[in-house]
Parts: sequence; structure tokens; C-alpha cells
Amino acid sequence: MVLCANRIRKILQTTACLALTAALALPLTAQSATQSQKGKRPVATKSADKKSTAVARTHARKTAVAQAKRSTNLSSKRLAKNTRKKSATTIARSKGGKLRVASGKKSQRYTAAAYSRRAPVVRVSVPARLSMGERLGLRSSLDPLDLNSSVALVIDQDTHEVLFSKNDSAVLPIASLTKLMTGLVIADASLPMDESITITQDDVDTLKGSSSRLAVGTTLSRGELMHLALMSSENRAAHALGRTYPGGLNQFVSLMNRKAFELGMTDTRYVEPTGLSSLNQSSARDLATLVSVAYERPILRSLSTSPGYLVELGDRMLQFKNSNGLIRSPDWDIGLQKTGYISEAGRCLVMQAKVADRKLIMVFLDSAGKLGRAQDAERVRRWVEMQAPPSQAAFVRPQG
Repeated sequence: MVLCANRIRKILQTTACLALTAALALPLTAQSATQSQKGKRPVATKSADKKSTAVARTHARKTAVAQAKRSTNLSSKRLAKNTRKKSATTIARSKGGKLRVASGKKSQRYTAAAYSRRAPVVRVSVPARLSMGERLGLRSSLDPLDLNSSVALVIDQDTHEVLFSKNDSAVLPIASLTKLMTGLVIADASLPMDESITITQDDVDTLKGSSSRLAVGTTLSRGELMHLALMSSENRAAHALGRTYPGGLNQFVSLMNRKAFELGMTDTRYVEPTGLSSLNQSSARDLATLVSVAYERPILRSLSTSPGYLVELGDRMLQFKNSNGLIRSPDWDIGLQKTGYISEAGRCLVMQAKVADRKLIMVFLDSAGKLGRAQDAERVRRWVEMQAPPSQAAFVRPQG
């Protein structure tokens, strides 16, 4: 029994020693494993760093290539856009009023209105050009009726009595009042009014660049051209009348000046038949004489006072209106009229009209504003209507 007990005790002691040894050996094993791991980690980290660096370089190269492609594409697009813009500035007009714009292999069509909406509009302020009357200080002249015109003259056609005057001796550009002399020369020449005349490139305005509804190649009779020149102040019509006159344009202008001399219009000079040139000049006194003489020609009375005229051009019909809006007013009885405008002359108007049972000749030159000349005519008409009959001493005639 004692022997068995000793053996059991030794076995327990041996087991305890083994357990203690194992317990002491476990931390050393863990520490060795930890040190082993610590020794291996730098190798793994270094490998990972190399790998991430390689990936970063690859990504950078790909990014640079992508950016280069985008930059190239953007430059190509900008170049194409600039090319389209440059080609758009050299647009060729095709039939039907359309515009063809080159754009790569294909072409795009735009109407003139559509292209004007697409194109940027640059507005530049240009100082207004002064008329000759303004440069001479005539618009600052005062008068009893406070007229808009620098020059005005109202006379009784039958008695030649001057009812109103304002700078009536000043010599100024007369614009399209010139066409009244153009019509007078044509009327006195007794040329056939049914003769056909074709508008040519020579009739296109190169002085002012004004537009016209009579395209080059349009063929009308001399009578129709006279109608449009006197009623609507058509420049190409007036020029064609002078160009086709026997002897040519120079001969026609010479006859205009000769007619003015014969009528005693000593302040008047003509260089062409339309009035576009500011060198066509006259005074209110001379123009009153011209109106009185022109009124004696029935054709000039009829054509100049026509409210409108319909012109047939092939398959088209063009409606022309009188340039003087007073023609359509029921308050007026106008026997002859002509309007005119260029920047050097201002707004001009000559008329023969019946006011208060009197035949009056009115001349207004260098009027300010589009409605200025018509307003002046209205003021003169109301002023004359307010006056007593000429036979009474109470009649008053203002002088300006």
C-alpha cells in the first residue's frame, strides 16, 4: 500500500512538473512566434509598397493618356467650331432667299432670318450726321408757329402773296424733291409713256446704298416709272427715267438745269435725277416756283397725289404707297406734292393744297423728325383757317 502510494505521488509530481514546464514554455513559443512575425512583416510591407507604387504609376499614365485624348478632342471640336464660324461668315445666298452654310461633309440651310437670330449682333453707336441746316444754325431760328423745319415758305398761288416765310433764301440740299424736276422734264419732252424700260445695275444706288423693291431686270413702262418716282419716291425708277432719256443721263441732267434757269430758279443746281446726292440744292423760293409750274401739268398732279399703285411683276403683285401720309387724310385737298429725305437735307416737303378756299403753295425744308414736316403743314393749315378773309384788314401775316 505504501509502495502504491509512493508511485502515485511520483506520477503526480512528474505530471505537475510536465505541466509547469509546458506552462513556462508557452510564453517563449508565443514570443518566438511574435518575433518571427515581426521579422517577416517588413518584407510583406515592402512588397505591398512596391505593388501600390506600380499601380499608382500605371494609373497616372492612364490618367495622362485620357487627359491628352480629351484635350485633343476638345481642340478638334474647337477647331471645327471655329471653322464653321469662319465658313458662316462667307455665306452664299441661294435661290428662295435661303443661306447655305458649309459644315463638314454635310451642309445646313438657314433662312436669312434664322441665321440673323443665330449670329451675334454687335451694336455700335454712331453719332447722328448733322444736316446742312443744322450746321448753318438754321434750326435754332424762331418763328411764330414754332415749326420743326429750318426753312418754310407759304404763298398764295393766285396772288403770289407771301403768307409765311422762314429762312426762305437759304440754299440747302433738297433730296427727293429733285424728282419733281425729273418729272417735269419728262412730261415736257412728250416721250411715249407706254415705252418699256428695264432697270439695270446702273440704276442701283451707290451713293447712299438705299434699297429698292424694283430688282435689276424689272421692266416697266415709262409711265409706271414716273408714277413710282413721284408717288413713292422710287430712286431706281427716277434714275432709269434719266438714263434712258434721248442723249443719255448727262443730257438729261443738263436739261434739268436748263429748265431751272428758264424758270428763274437761280439758287438751284442738279447733278443727278434722284436727289440722293447732297449737291442737288435749291431754296424755298425756287421750289415754290417749281411747284407752281409743275401744277400746270395734269400728269404730274395725278401721279404725285395718287394714294397707291399696284405693280404687276410676272407672277407677283407689288403694292406701292404714297410717301406723303397727308394724301390719305380727309382734312386735306392736295393738288400736287413731293417728299424728300437724306441726312444732309433733313425731312423735306413741297405741296400745293387748297386751304380755306385758297390755293396755297407750301415748302418745308430740313425738318427734324419723321413727323416734323407733316406737323408743320398741319400747323400752317390751322393757322390759315383761323385767319380772316384776305379782303379784311384784320388779316395777319407773320414773318420769321
